Amino acid sequence: MVFTVSRLREDLEFGALVTDLDPAAIGDPATRKALYDLWIDKGVVVFRGLPDDGDTQIALSRVFGKPARHPLKFAARADTVDELVDIYYVPERGDIVRIGDGPSLGAWLPWHFDLVYVDRINHGGILRPIELPATGGATGFIDGLEAYGRLPDALKAEIEDLYVVYHFDADIAGLRYGKTPGVVLERMNPSAVTVMDRLAELPPVAHPLVFTQEETGRKVLNFSPWFSLGIEGMDRAASDRILGEVLNVLIDEDNAYFHEWRPGDMVLWDNWRIVHSATGIPAEQRRHMQRTTIEGDYGLGRPSTWAEQLEQA
Repeated sequence: MVFTVSRLREDLEFGALVTDLDPAAIGDPATRKALYDLWIDKGVVVFRGLPDDGDTQIALSRVFGKPARHPLKFAARADTVDELVDIYYVPERGDIVRIGDGPSLGAWLPWHFDLVYVDRINHGGILRPIELPATGGATGFIDGLEAYGRLPDALKAEIEDLYVVYHFDADIAGLRYGKTPGVVLERMNPSAVTVMDRLAELPPVAHPLVFTQEETGRKVLNFSPWFSLGIEGMDRAASDRILGEVLNVLIDEDNAYFHEWRPGDMVLWDNWRIVHSATGIPAEQRRHMQRTTIEGDYGLGRPSTWAEQLEQA
């Protein structure tokens, strides 16, 4: 083994820290397989000590799949290369939220899967910091595979064949499910407004609430609170009850890993099992990250017309 693996947190089964990886070994087939298998097993992998540049980030991403162009790239600023997306928060134009009586926060995001609002969910991504704030800015991760194991047996049986309907909505404070108490959106960034003006390009889709991880046969709780409208084919009251019970198990921050960023970190996550969030930074500070999007399709998403009935309920 040409790298060292340790736990991200001693009491969590998911997540791994990789150090001592020789960049030259990234092209070695045996090393690539070992890294891929680690990702499938642990869901989140933090790489530390690699060269801090976009070329290394892209090369590492290719170990896990083909880096793809993000479908919302039309709303982003000009990027270094097509495979990298720049994610900026600047005080002049970023989303700003406030939670209760707390301070205004930028770069805050609720719990979600990436691209759950399209039928082909990307398999993962690697995030790398370019400019970090002086304080704040952690990224949270919760494992849907581990969360499924915490569900009561009766709830497991009830949700086995259900699908959840999703639709893009840039209002990060307006969630129906999993809304943070007291959160208020003080300002929406111009990129989000651009996407909201083009929603016809992002029609509603449905994804299963539970699916089986192909490589291992393990079941995954597959629910993104952000972007969710409700359970397909179910009335509002029943949908709210079931998804409320699911949320009480899934969003348990005692079972979350919050990554405190260091310069040079690269964090890989399996978007088919890991929900993530961002805790935000002081609104007057700045944050710049770059990410790759790792192509893939677990083959279970599909278009849905049920959103119309849900919105009328």
